Amino acid sequence: MTIAVTGATGQLGRLAIAALQRRGVTPIALARSPDKGADLGVPVRAFDYDAPDPAALAGVDTLVLISASVPGMRLTQHRAAIAAARAAGVKQIIYTSLLKADTGGMILAEEHVATEAELKASGIPTTVLRNGWYFENQTAGLQGAVAAGALIGASGSGRISGAARADFAEAIAAVASGTGHEGKVYELAGDDANSAADLAAEVSRQTGKTISYNDMPLDQYAAALQSFGLPEAIAGILADSDVQASKGALFDDSHTLSRLISRPTTPLSDAVAVELKG
Repeated sequence: MTIAVTGATGQLGRLAIAALQRRGVTPIALARSPDKGADLGVPVRAFDYDAPDPAALAGVDTLVLISASVPGMRLTQHRAAIAAARAAGVKQIIYTSLLKADTGGMILAEEHVATEAELKASGIPTTVLRNGWYFENQTAGLQGAVAAGALIGASGSGRISGAARADFAEAIAAVASGTGHEGKVYELAGDDANSAADLAAEVSRQTGKTISYNDMPLDQYAAALQSFGLPEAIAGILADSDVQASKGALFDDSHTLSRLISRPTTPLSDAVAVELKG
């Protein structure tokens, strides 16, 4: 069985390639710029989400379709990738979606829901991995928060079942190298859930400084994110994600992720320690 991974030079893609290798699998890395994958230690083929060539998928049985990175362009790019997979005769697709994509209410979920529908219509057996929030999303910028003495957000007391990106990559490897996953939709999240105030408390514990959490209305938080240099559209999506998290969109206690990877998920304290060490 030949496995190929799209977005192989991205953060999740690199980790998925490494996780597959640890399982004794040598996947094909698919990347827009193959030269960036020279250090992956696996064959690399050119694969551009904007114009995917079916020839790049020659001989591929299972395609790991890691969702494209730019909101607003994802659905068009995913459609093109699915069409290429059909043309190449790919037998299975594993797609990285979003936790509670069809029920969580996030703006960020809209293209994922549409992609899931495209996959169903394609006729290619599919496994959907609905990934929860990466700890790396929550811990990015902690150094600045420590300097300012506060974290900001709009998630209220909502609990987020986060996990490390590497945990989700391990799930990709487990499903891609395993059997019996066709047609399944897996809601994947960390074993433990934490609020933004819990994150602030953990940062306080590790730094010995008092770090508070300041909750903000959606529009104020979006404006703050823009002031940090984020484009307006991205800031709005992230602020909306926080607000939906306050309503439970990023909480899941099924422990499906830890069962898939056969170990507990990474604790928040570890992710905070990594970020603080820089």
